[in-house]
Amino acid sequence: MTTTDFKQTTISKDVSLTGVGLHTGNDVTLVFKPAPANHGYKFQRVDLEGQPVIEADANFVTDTKRGTTLDKNGVHINTCEHVLAALVGLEIDNCLIEIDNSEPPIMDGSSKFFIEALEKAGIDSLDENRKEYVVKDVISYRDEETGSEIILMPSDSYQVTTMVDFGTKVLGTQNATLEKLSDFKSEISDSRTFSFLHEIEMLLEHGLIKGGDLNNAIVYVDKELSSKTMENLKKAFNKDNVSVKPNGILDNLTLHYPNEAARHKLLDVIGDLALVGTRIRGKVIANKPGHYVNTQFAKKLSKLIKLEARNNVPKIDLNQEPLMDVVKIMEVLPHRPPFLLIDKIFELSDSHVIGCKNVTMNEQFFNGHFPGAPVMPGVLIVEAMAQTGGILVLSTVPDPENYLTFFMKMDNVKFKRKVSPGDTLIFKCDLITPIRRGICHMQAYAYANGVLCAEAELMAQISKVK
Repeated sequence: MTTTDFKQTTISKDVSLTGVGLHTGNDVTLVFKPAPANHGYKFQRVDLEGQPVIEADANFVTDTKRGTTLDKNGVHINTCEHVLAALVGLEIDNCLIEIDNSEPPIMDGSSKFFIEALEKAGIDSLDENRKEYVVKDVISYRDEETGSEIILMPSDSYQVTTMVDFGTKVLGTQNATLEKLSDFKSEISDSRTFSFLHEIEMLLEHGLIKGGDLNNAIVYVDKELSSKTMENLKKAFNKDNVSVKPNGILDNLTLHYPNEAARHKLLDVIGDLALVGTRIRGKVIANKPGHYVNTQFAKKLSKLIKLEARNNVPKIDLNQEPLMDVVKIMEVLPHRPPFLLIDKIFELSDSHVIGCKNVTMNEQFFNGHFPGAPVMPGVLIVEAMAQTGGILVLSTVPDPENYLTFFMKMDNVKFKRKVSPGDTLIFKCDLITPIRRGICHMQAYAYANGVLCAEAELMAQISKVK
């Protein structure tokens, strides 16, 4: 993960849209709300008890048959991709999306109206710098059953190319490319969702397209339009007459682009890959993309990013002059031997700190912790990570010698390998949220000889000595 020179963004004020869900037909109101740095995209079901929040996370995807569905603890968000594509397309990093039903309004089947609402709300910069995943090697995912494939390769910017081929006369091979996100609004956002007549017939028979009409979905007629189907369509779309245009689509709708289908598939790719949870610097090539392959790739990429973050050993020259040696550390931290567990600090910024400890056989805990096979206690590794983080939070006050640091919470503590005498430990702590009122919420990692040995999400608070 790379920290860029650009600031994170959110919207300036609340803005809402109303409409119906494509598949449910339910009336729904969606409200975009500003969110703090590092919040990302989250949905909130305000119609349910407790108003549960669902993160836009690929790991919560449970269904991709008729759009991308998120499910967290039994709470659903259906067809989330068009909303997320609009946020990514306007390079908005943080937003809370309130919704009073399970499905966002379909609007015209594109991201156009979401783009317009977000621009009406305005975009603000936040204090935190933007982070992005820089692609260094080719990453791919292929669905052997369908032949659909997504490839992500290194590039100087986020680019997407889609190639579709449905093997029908009415809709042949199409391509679409987005060279830069700033073109999303003008070139991609108004591309509408589409379906084939045989799919529409099936959806109507099963009552799964209650909010559809001819203005929010392009219908490609890939079979003969029977009189029974004609009557069903007229009833479903509340039209007196339905016919097929010369280009093979149902009437009452004109294509915005000859390759609108490929452009909408590109829109879907951007929306689905938003579920990775971080910005991407790389080029996506999607061959016959669909929500299943998109979200499977998003899950794979999300896992790779987290793995790289955990194994991203800080590149520190242990022989260089440290920012703080043990004497300076003791001027900040109240801890003293044998409970002072860090020796040096090499980096210290507003959002991270890196320190180290040389583990020797002289450590007092080795006298009783498996003397015949000495192993550093895991709880002391966590304490050492916390002391490193204590340097970070105490750097925010002018008189750190007058403060003590206390644990508030530990989450997701994991130990990967043992630490023995002779090992060199490097600790890295990154803020998860900005320090407020002396409370530090951070992600901490410990590396032994270049290998991740422990990690934890820590929260601590400093308190002034009375």
